[in-house]
Amino acid sequence: MPELPEVEVVRRGLANWVAGRTVADVQVLHPRAVRRQPAGAADFTARLTGTTLGTAQRRGKYLWVPLSGTGAGFSLIGHLGMSGQLLVQDPAVPDETHLRVRLRFADGGRELRFVDQRTFGGLAVEEAEEGDPEGTPVSIAHIARDPLDQRFDDGTFVAALRAKRTTVKRALLDQTLISGVGNIYADEALWRAKLHYDRPTATLTRPQAAALLAHARDVMTAALAVGGTSFDSLYVNVNGESGYFSRDLDAYGREHEPCRRCGTAIRRAAWMNRSSYFCPRCQRVPRDRSGG
Repeated sequence: MPELPEVEVVRRGLANWVAGRTVADVQVLHPRAVRRQPAGAADFTARLTGTTLGTAQRRGKYLWVPLSGTGAGFSLIGHLGMSGQLLVQDPAVPDETHLRVRLRFADGGRELRFVDQRTFGGLAVEEAEEGDPEGTPVSIAHIARDPLDQRFDDGTFVAALRAKRTTVKRALLDQTLISGVGNIYADEALWRAKLHYDRPTATLTRPQAAALLAHARDVMTAALAVGGTSFDSLYVNVNGESGYFSRDLDAYGREHEPCRRCGTAIRRAAWMNRSSYFCPRCQRVPRDRSGG
């Protein structure tokens, strides 16, 4: 599933290609792609047609585009799910096999296509928070800001992390505490911080918690610089290009390979229906497993 760096790459592409353009026509080719629209596909199409798209925004893994003109007070929100792609394509390019939604623009230029093989992602037109200049959809206003957001408060996060009665990886994936950190970058940040994924948050010192946050920010910034992490063809940017950070991963997906720090073989453990990758020497299992 795309995580923060991958979604940010897509957001930047949308900001470059669709901001300021007016929607002339909307085609919903699969109803599941707009299942989050309470009144259905016809309502989605009616609310979006004739609107002008603003600059794409992001909160964690959610994308949205504020609408103006006939859509003032609303935003187009999107979630990529497991395999969603937002592609900016020349109208002459043949339709993708799993094309779900198409937006054509009044200027007749490149169109915006939502492609989703597994149909776990989706689009919707939602009411924005009143008075919010970013047009944040009401449904995601509760999600915490992410480490790459200039308004993210490091001190508040560190205090909240240490106060939670849980384990450290669970906390990193808690979208009400910190958004945008998924399984891949949690494992990478924990490896860099030399912390086991099962370490109780209550046992972290303030410097350890601050260092973990810094590592999470650094690894996602590095991933963003090379277009994110692509393990298959399902994640691409708006131009259909893959990211290359998979080459630089230190822990995730490296089971049995030597730790780049100490040479010990990286291990994989089942964790919450997922996998956690860690170095058993650098990231020792905590003695005290209390904390949730």
